[in-house]
Amino acid sequence: MAIALKLSDELIEIAKPHAAAKHRSVPKQIEHWARLGKAVEDNPELPVQFIKDTLLAVEEAKAGQFSEYHFGA
Repeated sequence: MAIALKLSDELIEIAKPHAAAKHRSVPKQIEHWARLGKAVEDNPELPVQFIKDTLLAVEEAKAGQFSEYHFGA
């Protein structure tokens, strides 16, 4: 469900270069930040980079980009 939100001009301007660097639209960049922020708040004991890597791994698995790990191999 999409809803219209009023965001500050400042936030939109901050998001523009980040969106361009990641090949995202500005709304998708802000959505990404919101998801990351929620994950950080839900897991305050974990480093942010670990959370980012985990979110990426989940999306890679959804896309079928994974292989089985073998311990001691």
